[in-house]
Amino acid sequence: MVTAKKSAFCIVLLYACFLVNHACDHDGVRFGYSGSIGPNYWGRLSPNFTLCSKGISQSPIDIVKDEAVYNPQLDPLERNYTATNATIVDNVFNIALRYNDTAETVKVGGIKYKLKQLHWHSPSEHTINGQRFAMELHMVHFTEDGNITVVAVLYRYGEPDPFLFQIKDQLAELHAEGCKAEKGNPLPVGVVDMTELKQGADRYYRYVGSLSAPPCTENVIWNILAEVREMTKEQADDLMAPLEGSYRHNSRPLQPLNGRTVQLYDRSLKIRKML
Repeated sequence: MVTAKKSAFCIVLLYACFLVNHACDHDGVRFGYSGSIGPNYWGRLSPNFTLCSKGISQSPIDIVKDEAVYNPQLDPLERNYTATNATIVDNVFNIALRYNDTAETVKVGGIKYKLKQLHWHSPSEHTINGQRFAMELHMVHFTEDGNITVVAVLYRYGEPDPFLFQIKDQLAELHAEGCKAEKGNPLPVGVVDMTELKQGADRYYRYVGSLSAPPCTENVIWNILAEVREMTKEQADDLMAPLEGSYRHNSRPLQPLNGRTVQLYDRSLKIRKML
């Protein structure tokens, strides 16, 4: 009898875990990355997701180097990243660091955007000349009136990423909690040093796209750093470990360019042309 009750309890626990491991919009509509709630069906799941199927400026895209247009009018990415308090959260469909009252900013087109959160995708969502990378980091910034810009960093497997050492213990805690964790409940991290993420902006690609997950909001300014960073396979696994299995591959398929131009900022080329 005890064994039967224990088995029944485990089944209920597993079922409860299954229920919470589906990402939802504010109306409770579930979306995922496979099956009947996968990317091919996002636009049908909710009126809020219409742009996912009907939008014409969607993300991610394949960046073809030879087709990117050098724009001498583009400015360097002025990123004011120092050290600030953050929390980490399991959003069900990704693991994110949140910054609430932060002074961390990036200046794009002469406008300052505040860093609100950063999260990871496995494998990368954007590709370069058709090459997909191990991971992709999205640093999501907002203006006070709701405009969005994202700084994206691509990763290959290699040397350890120093930035991730700062959240190693919290990732392990999220993983250990498993189904007992309250999804969306932030876990304090403390002060996170952001200066490591300021590197590698001498060349970047810019285009206008969308959020790469529902509601797929458009008019998002994307800045994809050309320099590919490194992290170990273990670090990548740690980032995905708290997520339920089907969300550990949380990359949206490539979207058509539909006539959009990908611009290139190249610091060295800009200096040469100024001489």
